Amino acid sequence: MSLKKSRHTFALIFAVGLCLSLVVSACTPTNSPNLQSDRAITNTSSTSQSVENNTIRIGYQKYGTLNILKAQGSLEQRLKPQGITVQWIQFPAGPQLLEALNAGSIDYGHTGEAPPIFAQAAGAPLVYIAHEPPNPKGEGILVAKDSSIQKVADLKGKKVALNKASNVHFFLVQALAAAGLQYKDIKPVFLPPAEARAAFEQGSVEAWAIWDPFFTAARRATGARVLENAENLAANREFYLAAKPFADKYSDRIKAILEETQKVDDWAKANPTEVAKLLSPQLGIDVPTLVEVSQRRPYGVQPMQSDVVAYQQQVADTFFKLGLLPKPLDVKQVAQVEKK
Repeated sequence: MSLKKSRHTFALIFAVGLCLSLVVSACTPTNSPNLQSDRAITNTSSTSQSVENNTIRIGYQKYGTLNILKAQGSLEQRLKPQGITVQWIQFPAGPQLLEALNAGSIDYGHTGEAPPIFAQAAGAPLVYIAHEPPNPKGEGILVAKDSSIQKVADLKGKKVALNKASNVHFFLVQALAAAGLQYKDIKPVFLPPAEARAAFEQGSVEAWAIWDPFFTAARRATGARVLENAENLAANREFYLAAKPFADKYSDRIKAILEETQKVDDWAKANPTEVAKLLSPQLGIDVPTLVEVSQRRPYGVQPMQSDVVAYQQQVADTFFKLGLLPKPLDVKQVAQVEKK
């Protein structure tokens, strides 16, 4: 597939989940440019040729272990004796990151559960490498503190804000099914986090399905009630992904990245306040809120296992049934499952 055709395919598929592109940009200061990611996509040919052998190009977002790894610089220190450098490229959200991976502009990166499914549907040469532990308490459905809605079944006929084709989209479908409702029983309102919060606070929607750190920030600021979190309904994992050519050729480099990521996870688990202080200026979210988010979040790099692949297959099948994917997917074709 040509680069032009491949990127056109991405545009078509990600159009159905356009709000995904605003997942992280919603918490990015308006004066914070994202020119790095733009250059990474547009200068694909020259970048690919110049960095193939001695530079690892890592795509990262503003909330996750990789941006802490970048700040600490431990990966650079480990690879320096080998003459290998690291190029960090920031993206506003998972879809743009995986578009760059598809275009050959980055080698490695991280996203939530949904973006790699859409990227696979678009033909991106990606490989699932590893993941962080499930974080079901890190997403939920909020209702106003004085709302008459007391249980998920009460959402029937109500307007529910959510980010289209995101992790909470899957979670919401699961929550409705557990309550004896179908997706068609509610009135979904597709909004990115910042707009969804405004709609929620103004009362133009009765409920809001959202993830951390927005989930915790909104609950603390508005006094909203948690109608349901994702426990026993959805995993809410963060995945580490690589371009297949990079994964095939540089298993030693991937091993180094994962080992250094685990060290950062160990530090973050033991130092939630320091994590919050590090991320607060970047996210524009207060330190106490981020301390709560960090304390609740489980840390630890885990290899891909067959049960995790099966879970991603369930997510993919759900999106296909909702008409958000153009064809069924076989997730195991792009998963690097650990051999026992």
